Amino acid sequence: MEKKFMRRFLSYKKSLESLSEAKERDMSDSFVLSGTSAKFSITFDLAWKTMKDILIEYYAITDFVAGSPRETLKKAFQTEMITGDEWMEMLEMRNQLTHDYDGEIVKKHCQRIVEVYIEKFNEFQLWVDRLINQSGD
Repeated sequence: MEKKFMRRFLSYKKSLESLSEAKERDMSDSFVLSGTSAKFSITFDLAWKTMKDILIEYYAITDFVAGSPRETLKKAFQTEMITGDEWMEMLEMRNQLTHDYDGEIVKKHCQRIVEVYIEKFNEFQLWVDRLINQSGD
């Protein structure tokens, strides 16, 4: 796989590791909530961009709007790179968090991030690790 892909995937793994710390933190702390929100958004963006890289470089799929997270997620789902409706939920959450100026959205959804979305991120990481091992990179 291309160096750009590997750099992005390594950044994804580091971001996910950092986001996973939220499981051990006090979610009533506003600083922890804002950090969780920011890390979730970064991790999500790295995930869909990694998916886009794989779709283009590994599967040679180019019949989608490469700059669109929604289109990328649809193609990733079709190739069984990801599973479940949670990915579209995550996209909506990421879009909402962009406008969460008072922290109410992240307070409302933080448990979902910690209990469900981190697991979906971990599943994707395992899938990519298997792909890399199969391709010998």
